[in-house]
Amino acid sequence: MKIGTAALLVWLLIGAIAAGQRHDYSGLPTSCSQIADITMTIVAGALNYLGVDPHVNCHAPEPSK
Repeated sequence: MKIGTAALLVWLLIGAIAAGQRHDYSGLPTSCSQIADITMTIVAGALNYLGVDPHVNCHAPEPSK
């Protein structure tokens, strides 16, 4: 395994741990924003421990009637 791949996996693992500490996994996500917040927390990785708190606002289209 190359060092870059290992570093990326560790980075994402740190982000996943941070999401768990923020209780992002406590229930099923019910909106686009919750899914995006969890994803961005994982992608932010170690930056979560430096004060980064990613939040995303998104709106999924409503089904037609």
